[in-house]
Amino acid sequence: MEPNYFSIYFNESIKILQTVDINELNKMVDIYKCLRENSGRLFILGVGGSCANASHAVNDFRKLVGIETYAPTDNVAELTARTNDEGWHTVFVEWLKVSHLNSNDAILILSVGGGNKEKNISVNIVEALLYAKNVGAKITGVVSRDGGYTKQMADACVLVPSIEPRITPHAEEMQGVVWHAIVNHPELSLIKN
Repeated sequence: MEPNYFSIYFNESIKILQTVDINELNKMVDIYKCLRENSGRLFILGVGGSCANASHAVNDFRKLVGIETYAPTDNVAELTARTNDEGWHTVFVEWLKVSHLNSNDAILILSVGGGNKEKNISVNIVEALLYAKNVGAKITGVVSRDGGYTKQMADACVLVPSIEPRITPHAEEMQGVVWHAIVNHPELSLIKN
């Protein structure tokens, strides 16, 4: 057993938290305030562990902030039907088309890498980003590594620093820290503590 593992892991988390760009968080709060004021909707997209985070974040944005929020991955029947019939790369963009994503809405990408079409990584996220940009929806994200397409296209994006060899666990844990901080922000939270 590695006696220092937990100290090392938690110190990495602390180091990451100390580097979070507060300006990007404030931009995200402003976007979500405007979204709620204009009765816009929020669509949260993620795969793998980020998919599970998306589902949890939907609850918090709906219940604590009062924004109509959805995660396409919560509809497993549609997700698998689209994957089977049209291909994995289409699952988000076609879901957003049926939902009539528009300029009053926003998407939140939760992703370790943020998507990269050239490297064929999370192309479903890339296609959703391109569609969101095309219809004028706001783009927000919490990503790691170099941020991928999400960082390039986002109106506001928190970039979680990569710490080897634990890039994915830190990226996914920080997604939770970031969205929990946002939904509890005094300008957004409907529940006053």
